[in-house]
Amino acid sequence: MQVIYRIKLPGPAILGEGKPENQNHAIIFTRGEGLQTIDMNQDNYMEEALKMRNLLQEFLKKHDGVRYPTILGLREHIFTGSVSSLAWFMSNQETSFVTIGQRLLADPLKVRFHYGHPDVFDRLFHLTRGGVSKASKTINLSEDIFAGFNSTLREGNVTHHEYIQVGKGRDVGLNQISQFEAKIANGNGEQTLSRDIYRLGHRFDFFRMLSCYFTTVGSYFSTLITVLTVYVFLYGRLYLVLSGLEEGLNKQPGIRDNKPLQVALASQSFVQIGFLMALPMLMEIGLERGFRTALSEFILMQLQLAPVFFTFSLGTKTHYYGRTLLHGGAKYRPTGRGFVVFHAKFAENYRLYSRSHFVKGLELMILLIVYQIFGQSYRGSVAYVLITISMWFMVGTWLFAPFLFNPSGFEWQKIVDDWTDWNKWINNRGGIGVPPEKSWESWWEQEQDHLRHSGKRGIRHIMAGYLFNIVCYEDCVSRTAKVQCRFSAHVSADQGIDLCDFCRHSCYFGCAPPHDNAGYHSVHSCLHANWLGFASVAFYLLLVHMLSLYAFFPLFQIAQACKPLVHHAGFWASVRTLARGYEIVMGLLLFTPVAFLAWFPFVSEFQTRMLFNQAFSRGLQISRILGGQRKDRSSRNKD
Repeated sequence: MQVIYRIKLPGPAILGEGKPENQNHAIIFTRGEGLQTIDMNQDNYMEEALKMRNLLQEFLKKHDGVRYPTILGLREHIFTGSVSSLAWFMSNQETSFVTIGQRLLADPLKVRFHYGHPDVFDRLFHLTRGGVSKASKTINLSEDIFAGFNSTLREGNVTHHEYIQVGKGRDVGLNQISQFEAKIANGNGEQTLSRDIYRLGHRFDFFRMLSCYFTTVGSYFSTLITVLTVYVFLYGRLYLVLSGLEEGLNKQPGIRDNKPLQVALASQSFVQIGFLMALPMLMEIGLERGFRTALSEFILMQLQLAPVFFTFSLGTKTHYYGRTLLHGGAKYRPTGRGFVVFHAKFAENYRLYSRSHFVKGLELMILLIVYQIFGQSYRGSVAYVLITISMWFMVGTWLFAPFLFNPSGFEWQKIVDDWTDWNKWINNRGGIGVPPEKSWESWWEQEQDHLRHSGKRGIRHIMAGYLFNIVCYEDCVSRTAKVQCRFSAHVSADQGIDLCDFCRHSCYFGCAPPHDNAGYHSVHSCLHANWLGFASVAFYLLLVHMLSLYAFFPLFQIAQACKPLVHHAGFWASVRTLARGYEIVMGLLLFTPVAFLAWFPFVSEFQTRMLFNQAFSRGLQISRILGGQRKDRSSRNKD
């Protein structure tokens, strides 16, 4: 029956993806003049079905005074907000987008396209103009909005009506939400490079063009610029510090005590926290349920760590949007959209967020530490705190939010199982037919596969970052060597003799009787004389090793981009071994704080009660009790 009735696309082969092809294929089995596109994760209500006749009458009105509508937009009712705090955040965000946001896009901006799938299409209009989905390769991620682009470019008219709504089930777990946002960010990257946006920009008037930019690719582009600004600032400050220019600038009073800058940074930090970004959501909740309810829900969202979630989402959008622009590689990511909130293993979180959050968070953390050690200007002032506090917050969020929002993320038994699973995954060899979730090698090959098609622009981007990292690394190593030499110069001859005594008395102290304290006092005096120097050198050596860990990562990217050459030269096995060591060290850096917090039972209890609803919390408690009983029975049976 998928060969007899297939609709062939132009060209010698089938060019389309499965999802949009199925949507366009289904049109021939429909009747009538109106066609409602609805997803499998959507619901409907009896009272809404009674309004369908009134909605279809809207096709007979010229809402802009010129053209009949070709797409009738509807609002959605998100019914999954009560599962967890993350589901509640997404529900509120989506509610503001599909209501007050869509109203504004439709009127007065006139740049609403097709978002989601409860909209009703003019079937005859779209049947003769390319269908309801963009079926081209790699652009299928946002096939819905491309239907709106297509309708608008062919002189159609898109409206929005709110006297009818359709139920919608959104993602409820962090991993599901992140995969959904990665898919949308990839789709926006493809929109940025598409000819549809190019043609819309040329045919819109000036104000409509700006509105189109702001509501489509401009939102993601501004997000990318926001994160890149953090990198530019930190690398610029690091250059000033390592070159010695900051020390000279710090002597000028106008730079050292700049009051207008402090005022500007205070207002900027207020915006960065995200209060203004939450204004549409507050207005929507206030209009529908009262402003007292909106204010109370906003405060409760802050207590349930909503800024942590939205800052983490910022990293997801930035990574996948920027990667699509530089290297391509957009692909559809099925999220499941299930109601079940389950514990994600450490290896799964590492696979999902290693490149998008963990590597970038580690890079920013090292830059902030180096800036903290060597920097001088604004030290101890309000401006310095306002400069760095938001960056430290972003670093902490990117590194540890997946474990914070993970159910049973701080339960000790889960941590032990996660460690076993992590070791098994990191040490398994890859090969043909081995999936990425079973072997680190398979995941590493798949995760970096887009680099092989990045072209000259992508390779130049990697090389530029790597060369700058090497310069910073060498400068910090030289400074560390100077600190070591300075420490050696300050150690006197007597302390050198004490160091020899330290070794001699350490051996003596190990076999001396308990009442003989001579060896103990000698060891104590030697350590007291040298502990500060030992600590400083150890700290700088640790910093150098962290910098070397950070500087190696672009080298692996270059090797992946040039894999045929590296493989032909015989270095591929060495690169893979070094990359595995890098992943092991980074995994330990992430796993250690989580395991430490899991020692305290109240941390897991607090996390469960704060982030999940009462029914889910009770379910977790019951599962722990039943799990403990099963373990007791199994141990008795063994005895």
